[in-house]
Amino acid sequence: MGPARKSKVISSKEKKITAYHEAGHALVGFLLPNTDKVSKVTIVSRGHAGGYTKSLPEEDRSLWSAQQFKERMAFAMGGRAAEEINFGEMTTGASNDLNQATETARAMVTKYGMSDKLGPRTFGKREDMVFLGKEISETRDYSDQVAETIDKEVKSLLEEAYSTAKTLLTKNKPQKLKQIAEHLMEHKDIRRINVRKSIQCAN
Repeated sequence: MGPARKSKVISSKEKKITAYHEAGHALVGFLLPNTDKVSKVTIVSRGHAGGYTKSLPEEDRSLWSAQQFKERMAFAMGGRAAEEINFGEMTTGASNDLNQATETARAMVTKYGMSDKLGPRTFGKREDMVFLGKEISETRDYSDQVAETIDKEVKSLLEEAYSTAKTLLTKNKPQKLKQIAEHLMEHKDIRRINVRKSIQCAN
């Protein structure tokens, strides 16, 4: 992500959009029972990111359920949903979030057999070629029809995740989102010890 770019100057409009975006992540993460706990929220720019919301697991995890994956995707969609709710449109700030959510959805369908339509099997043969100086490659071992079904299943999972995030932000005291965003605009970040307090204290 890179070091903090505190000297970067952004417009008040971008600052507000970034604050609501990160507040959306934080609030969705707080409201979902199976997501990692939010430890820091900031609108201080790092690399190409306008800000970020950091979450940390309370314990080591080696196994993931379908529900945990779905909540992880909803958490990723929280920023985009907050932008749409408050500004009526989405920005490019959610590009990395969309990439993460898409990778999770595709892994559920093609790697972990978590698709009711396609059943308990994997799709695509992965070949690790790193030792030869090449990237990991994948050989397709399924038909065009199956590929279309995979795309539809991935799309369905992403739409479900976005709907979950948007519903949480609109039905669970929308004022919370505004207050968290305003706090970020004033103080730039919320540290771990104050994340839960800031969300709980918002009316």
